[in-house]
Amino acid sequence: MTLLEIFDPKAPPRPIGIDLGTTNSLVASVGSDRPSVIEDCFGKTMVPSVVCYESDGTVIVGERAKELASQRPQDTIVSVKRFMGRGADDAETRRMGPYRFVAPQEGQANVVRFAVEGRPPVSPVEVSAEILRALKERAEDELRSIGGAVITVPAYFDDAQRQATKDAARLAGLEVLRLLNEPTAAALAYGLEHKKNGLFAVYDLGGGTFDVTVLLLDDGVFQVKSTGGDSQLGGDDMDRALAEVVLAKLAPTAEIAARPTFVRELLDVCRSIKHGLTSAEVVEAAFDVDNKTAQVQVTRAEFESAIRPLLDRTGVACRRALRDAGIGAEELDGVILVGGSTRVPAVRHYVSHILGQEPLADIDPDQVVALGAAIQADLLAGHGNTEEVLLLDVLPLSLGIEVGGGVVDKILPRNTTIPCGARATYTTQEDNQTGFEIHVVQGEREMSKDNRSLAHFTLKGIPPMPAGLARLEVEFRVDADGLLSVSAKEATTGIEQTIAVKPSYGLDDEAVEQMLLDAFDHGEGDLLTRRLAEARVDAHRLILATEKALASDADLLEGTERQRIDDALAHLKAMTSRNEPALVTAAIDGVDGATKDFAGRRMNRAIAKALEGQTIDRVEQTVEHAKGIEAAHGSPLPPERA
Repeated sequence: MTLLEIFDPKAPPRPIGIDLGTTNSLVASVGSDRPSVIEDCFGKTMVPSVVCYESDGTVIVGERAKELASQRPQDTIVSVKRFMGRGADDAETRRMGPYRFVAPQEGQANVVRFAVEGRPPVSPVEVSAEILRALKERAEDELRSIGGAVITVPAYFDDAQRQATKDAARLAGLEVLRLLNEPTAAALAYGLEHKKNGLFAVYDLGGGTFDVTVLLLDDGVFQVKSTGGDSQLGGDDMDRALAEVVLAKLAPTAEIAARPTFVRELLDVCRSIKHGLTSAEVVEAAFDVDNKTAQVQVTRAEFESAIRPLLDRTGVACRRALRDAGIGAEELDGVILVGGSTRVPAVRHYVSHILGQEPLADIDPDQVVALGAAIQADLLAGHGNTEEVLLLDVLPLSLGIEVGGGVVDKILPRNTTIPCGARATYTTQEDNQTGFEIHVVQGEREMSKDNRSLAHFTLKGIPPMPAGLARLEVEFRVDADGLLSVSAKEATTGIEQTIAVKPSYGLDDEAVEQMLLDAFDHGEGDLLTRRLAEARVDAHRLILATEKALASDADLLEGTERQRIDDALAHLKAMTSRNEPALVTAAIDGVDGATKDFAGRRMNRAIAKALEGQTIDRVEQTVEHAKGIEAAHGSPLPPERA
């Protein structure tokens, strides 16, 4: 007798949650009462994040592709998540696999491209789309009809990496309801499962990324207090560290060691050794070296020694996240483990040491992110299968623009709750400036050259005005996915431009973490550099304004006043070449003192001229206009560049 599956053809599409992982990916949904990970027909929940391209154009995803990786290492893309948002000219890219990389042609975006069999070169976005397409098909087989998807990303993914993830989902035919930070998704699943309130740290160490997030769970409100991590650190790095140990034991010839098939086999076996050392003190493995079988024995102590530098890198991020949240480790109510790499005993021991308590791992660390994504998808779809919650995530790094002297004005500081927006007003520093060049940057340093450049765009068509009269309103908005858009508007003319910031490649290896380290290490020097740059900008404006006043109102000068002003200006010009902001500021005060009486007489002349033949009403309007101009004066942008 044949059994038929019963389903309701009128049932609404079911939203899904996807954990797009470096090593494995999962898809989950919320049923009648709770979220669950969707299995294949063999009862397996995880899809290996591996894609193989065959010569006939066939694309293989998952377990079968993983089996082919050692046979066809250059056509089988493994851990593609680590390439998302990276530049093709990034030297670190070449170290992440035995692939054939294709340089971008003229006019193409600066992104990584792999040469593979059976089709033109493919980008990490296209490879990720194949994984997402396989997850979508699995969900459709189970649910029949699916709705939108919540896709998780590392908290420390930058704007380029998040945008690349959304592009991959679009290629796979998925409607993205939201990009959700992985630690937040894990906390969402854990909090609703256990009904716990308090301060929690989420330690998320996956195959290719590391995040640590401090959250406050309070009756359905999930507020991120701080976040940190490294978008290029994970289990893959443990495999490479272990491979160095094994390679030293094998001592193969240089030709064998450089062979792509040997490299792939070495990494695959090292991953198996790593898994074996989770429960055993010693693991043996066999390798084919120079047509001979070589046995290698690796101890847990050797493995733990090899990965210790990696664990120390996670410790730096943990301490910074606690400091940013304003708490000590003893104030945490729990530590949640996420990611398959947290199964390593050395990782769990290190976490308990650095955060002061035994971590919680009663929800499968491989599944918890996908379960949280499914809960969020269900909430966004309004199905009501889960209780109402509020997620308050944060920015991992500050966002700002370059102003006069190359200084950064931070419009949205890091750890600002998202979605968010902020606005700032600026003016010009040159007469007759007809445009503004907006330089958007990301990072914690004081000078724009020391931060990550996100975008440049120019607002043109501004009518010529004296310096300081134009009013440029710059607005930053970051959506719930963590993606930035910038608008700039000149207030007096209404000329406006808006862009979605889409850099063509992501941060370099360890760049986000290094940004924070640099900001801390160079903090005092950066502040000195900023003060000097700002003082020079003020000096430049004062010199121009004073020379202009001397040329137009020289008849108001008295006695030796002109000589005193000229001497003060000469001294100020000399001090601007010195690297001491205090000297520049003192020289500015000298010019102010020398021109005080002259400025008063100029003001009296201007008022008398303005009031000549005016009514009381007209005078009041003039005063209000002057107040508006005064309020608009802010930090000047650099002059328009050719």
